[in-house]
Amino acid sequence: MEDSADKLNKEASTLIDIALENAQNYLIHSDQSEKETTDYQMNNIDWITCKDFTIERAMNQIEEYISTWELHSSWLHNLVFLQEKDLDFCTQYHYRVQWSIPTRRQPIPKATACVYFIIEISKIKPQTLPVEVCYLVESNQLLHRPGKTRFREKWLKDVIESKTILQETVDF
Repeated sequence: MEDSADKLNKEASTLIDIALENAQNYLIHSDQSEKETTDYQMNNIDWITCKDFTIERAMNQIEEYISTWELHSSWLHNLVFLQEKDLDFCTQYHYRVQWSIPTRRQPIPKATACVYFIIEISKIKPQTLPVEVCYLVESNQLLHRPGKTRFREKWLKDVIESKTILQETVDF
C-alpha cells in the first residue's frame, strides 16, 4: 500500500514540477512577446489640415503613409480616387489602393487585394485640425486608423489567397 502511495506522490510531484516549468516558460515567453510588440513604434505621418485639403494632396499623403508599411518590395500598387460623399457633419473622400505581386509568368495577376481609405473633412470642427483618416482591407469590416494599427502584409496575402481559392472552385 505504501509503495502505491509513494508512487502516486512521486507522479504528483513530477506533474507539479512539469506544470511549474510550463508556467515559467509561458511567463518568460509572454514577457518576450510583450517586449516585441511594445518595442514596435506605430508608423504615421503628419496629415494635412482640413483647410489645405485637395484630392491630389490627399493622394500624395496616402502614398507617403503606405510607404511606411513594412511590405516586401515585390508588392506593387495603384491608387485611385473613387468618390466624394457629402454628409451632414462632414465630407468624406474615398480612395482605393489596389495591391498585387506581378511575376514573369503572370505579369497581370488574377487576384488583387484592395485597401480602402476614407479621408474625412469636418464641417463643424476648426479647419486648422488635421483630416480624419481611416482605412479598411477588402473583405474585412474593421476600420484601422493610421498611428493606431500596425499594417500587416499578411492581410493582403489572405485576401489574395481566398480569391485564388474561390476562383479555383468556380468553373465557367
